Amino acid sequence: MVKVAVVGVAGRMGKVISSCIVDSPDTETGGGTEMAGHPALGQDLGEIVGLGKNGHTILQDLAAVLDGADVVIDFSTPDSSMATLDAVVAKGKAVVFGTTGFSDEQKDKINKAAETTRIVLAPNMSIGVNVLFKIAGDVARILGDRYDVEIVEAHHKFKKDAPSGTAVKLSEIVASALDRNLKEVGVYGRHGFSDGRTVEEIGIHTVRAGDIVGEHRVMFGGMGETLELYHRAQSRDTFARGAVHASAWLVDQKPGLYDMQDVLGLREK
Repeated sequence: MVKVAVVGVAGRMGKVISSCIVDSPDTETGGGTEMAGHPALGQDLGEIVGLGKNGHTILQDLAAVLDGADVVIDFSTPDSSMATLDAVVAKGKAVVFGTTGFSDEQKDKINKAAETTRIVLAPNMSIGVNVLFKIAGDVARILGDRYDVEIVEAHHKFKKDAPSGTAVKLSEIVASALDRNLKEVGVYGRHGFSDGRTVEEIGIHTVRAGDIVGEHRVMFGGMGETLELYHRAQSRDTFARGAVHASAWLVDQKPGLYDMQDVLGLREK
């Protein structure tokens, strides 16, 4: 059994992940952490997340938790995830990052750590979304420059980064499939008057409202028809289950930087 620890275990996502760890036949609880001053610190993890007392005390020090874990799952913030990375590298453990919004410098640090550490980094752990990643690239290659591409994402009003990491990944996949430089052709929302849409541009648009878990739409607009690819997450369970699956897969891999395409066997050979 793979022992999995969770960063931010008393949060909304942390509780869902903890439940999925227990439900999975391949994993078991390996502990959890919370930030300084959090009321859950020192409490029994199982009781806090609604699983019943399990003997794991929620700690602030991830290094101490990692002594009893094989892999850690982190869906926190970029800065917090960098601290997680430091602890994982020092302890020789594996890590699954569902965090989005990393800076280029932080991404470089993750890439460097992957030379000696097993890491899964994915903007979206959903199996359906990762199928969408593959399909979006295939469709873009088939339709080419004859169709305009627009990407629309929607999330709950508490999400801090925009556009979502999933929308960014989709735009990168489409741009690569069309042999375009996203930094040159990406258009993030529109306002006012213009001379019209260019053939090369890829539109990326953000919606924040209510408690939307996550919606992503890729539109390929041609003259006389529109082809749309659409994914809607109905609960956080889909992300949590994907992350737990990734953690069980990761412990048997060599050091390196992986994503869910690797975990799910969707990577083109």
